[in-house]
Amino acid sequence: MTTGDLLSIEPLELKFLFELKKQISCSLILSNKTDSYIAFKVKTTNPKKYCVRPNTGVVMPQSACDVIVTMQAQKDAPADMQCKDKFLLQSVKVDDGTTAKDITAEMFNKEVGHVVEECKLRVVYVSPTQPPSPVPEGSEEGSSPRGSVSDNGNASGADSAAVARAFVERHEGPEKSAEAKALISRLAEEKNNAIQQNNKLRQELDLLRRESNKSRGGVSMVIVILIGLLGIIMGYLMKKN
Repeated sequence: MTTGDLLSIEPLELKFLFELKKQISCSLILSNKTDSYIAFKVKTTNPKKYCVRPNTGVVMPQSACDVIVTMQAQKDAPADMQCKDKFLLQSVKVDDGTTAKDITAEMFNKEVGHVVEECKLRVVYVSPTQPPSPVPEGSEEGSSPRGSVSDNGNASGADSAAVARAFVERHEGPEKSAEAKALISRLAEEKNNAIQQNNKLRQELDLLRRESNKSRGGVSMVIVILIGLLGIIMGYLMKKN
C-alpha cells in the first residue's frame, strides 16, 4: 500500500494468475482519507491488452472505491513470465459534489496549475499453483499397513498381529492405542491357554483309549481260559462215563 496526500492505493503490484486463453482480473482499492472529493484516472502502457473499470471516477471523502483491471486472454506466455506493462494512477482534488460524468482530461493537466498526484503500478504474472504429486503406492507415508501372506492367501498370525498393532497405532490416539495393545495381549494369552487346555484334553483322551483297549483284551483272555477249563471238564466227564 502507498499513502499519498490524496489517495491510498492497494496493492502497488497488479498480480495476475496467468493462464493461456483466459481472461484474468485483479482489483485495486483506492481509499480517500481526506475531507475532499478526489477524482482519479487510470492509464496503461498497453491499453489494448487491459480493460479498466472504472478507468475514471470520484472517491468521496472518507470512503473507498474498487477498480477492476482485466487482462484479455493471451495466446502465448511471455519469456520467464516477466511483464513490462505498467499502469499510472492520477488523482486530483475536485469540487464537492463532482461526479464521474463531470471528469475531464483537463482536470489532470499539470500545465494549467492543477496539483496532480501520480502513482506508478507494475504488472506481475503469477504461475498457477501446481497440484501436489500423489503419494506413490506402498510408500511409508500414507500407505496402509500390510502383513505377509502365506501360500494359501491368508496372513500369518504374527503378521496379522503386527498389522493390527500398526493400524491401531496409526489411526488411534495414544490412550486408545495403549488400550488396544492391552486387549491384543490379553487375547493372545487366552489363545495360548486354550491351546494348552486342548492339548491336555487330547492327552487324557488318548490315555482313556489305551486303558479301554487293555480292558477289552483282559476280558477276552478270561473267556478263553473259561472255555478251556470247560473243555477239560467235559473231556474228563466223558472219559469217566
